[in-house]
Amino acid sequence: MKSVVVIGAGKIGGAIALMLAATGDWRVSVADRSAEQLAKLDKHPAIDTLALDILNQDAVVEALRGHFAVLSAAPFHLTGRIAEAARLAGVHYLDLTEDVATTRIVEALAEGAESTFIPQCGLAPGFISIVANDLAARFDTLDSVRMRVGALPQYPSNALNYNLTWSTDGLINEYIEPCEAIVEGRLITVPAMEEREEFSLDGVTYEAFNTSGGLGTFAKTLEGRVRTMNYRTIRYPGHQAIIKALLNDFNLKNRRDVLKDLFEHALPTTMQDVVVVFVTVCGWRDGRYLQDTYANKIYAGVVAGRLMSAIQITTAAGVTGVLDLLAEGRLPQRGFVRQEEIALSDFLANRFGRYYDPSASQVGLTG
Repeated sequence: MKSVVVIGAGKIGGAIALMLAATGDWRVSVADRSAEQLAKLDKHPAIDTLALDILNQDAVVEALRGHFAVLSAAPFHLTGRIAEAARLAGVHYLDLTEDVATTRIVEALAEGAESTFIPQCGLAPGFISIVANDLAARFDTLDSVRMRVGALPQYPSNALNYNLTWSTDGLINEYIEPCEAIVEGRLITVPAMEEREEFSLDGVTYEAFNTSGGLGTFAKTLEGRVRTMNYRTIRYPGHQAIIKALLNDFNLKNRRDVLKDLFEHALPTTMQDVVVVFVTVCGWRDGRYLQDTYANKIYAGVVAGRLMSAIQITTAAGVTGVLDLLAEGRLPQRGFVRQEEIALSDFLANRFGRYYDPSASQVGLTG
C-alpha cells in the first residue's frame, strides 16, 4: 500500500482522499490548516488528518518525507510552495492548478529533480488536453484545435444561470487573468471574458468565452504546428454579459475580495451539476480537410459510497487517474510531465479514468 499526502481538505481534496482510500491500495493523509475543514472529511480507516500550515515550509517538507507523492488541492496561490516542499522532500508532485505562473514555477522545479512533477491534473487543464492531443494525433497536418469545458448547474435559476461548484478563488482567477491562445500560428495572450460564441449540444444552447489557464502546457506544445488554438469556458447564455459588468463597470476585477464575497453569499452551491466537455480539431488527413469532435457530459453520482458532484468526480478522477498511472510506472519517474503526454487510452482504462466514460456518466456512477 502506497501512501500519499493530499493538501487541502475542501470539497475536491475530500473527494480525492475518499476515492483513493476506497480502493484499498492507498493510504491518505489529508493536511489543512483548518481543523474545521479536516473535521468535515468522510471517515475512513485509510484516511488520516494533519493540521498543517502551508506557509511553514519546514513543517510541510517534514510532513511529505517518506510518502510516495503529494497532491495539491490547495488554492492556486499556495501551490508553488507545495511544489517547492515536494522538491526538497524528494516526493512526486501533482496539482490541479489552472494558474499559468504557478505551472512555470513547477516546471522550473522539475528540472534535475529525482521525482516527477505533474501539474494541471484536473479537468481543464488536465483531461481536456489528454483528449485534444488524442484527436490532434489523428491528423497529418493540423489547422485548428478548439477546447471547451463548463461545470454548470443542471437547473439554473438565477440571472447568472450559474451555481458555485468549485473553488471561488480559482473561478475568479480564470475570469480575470490573461489567456493563452495560438492565433495564425503564434502563441499570444488574449483578454479573458472576450470572443464570445454560441453552440448547441443535445438540443441545449450554450455560450463560451475566453478564460485563463485551460490550455495548460498544450499551447506551447503545439506552437508552430497549428494555425488556431484556444480554450473557452462554457456557460448558459447571459452569464458573460453580467460578469463583464461586474468586473469592468463595477471594477471588481481590482477588488477580488468583494467579488468573492458576492459570489459566495449570493450564489448557492449545488450537487446537481453537469460537466460539459467539447473538443473540436480540424486538419488534413490523407489529403482531405476533416474535423474530429469529442463531446461528453458527466453528471453527479455516487462514488466510493458517497454522492459527489460532477465537478468533484471529474477533477478528482483526473488527478487520481494520473497518480495511478505514475504508480504503475506508465509515466516517467522523474522530471516534468505534461498532460498531453498521457495517452487517452491509458487514462480511460484506469479505474479512476473510467468515470469519464460517457456510458457510465449517463446512468450514475458507483464505486
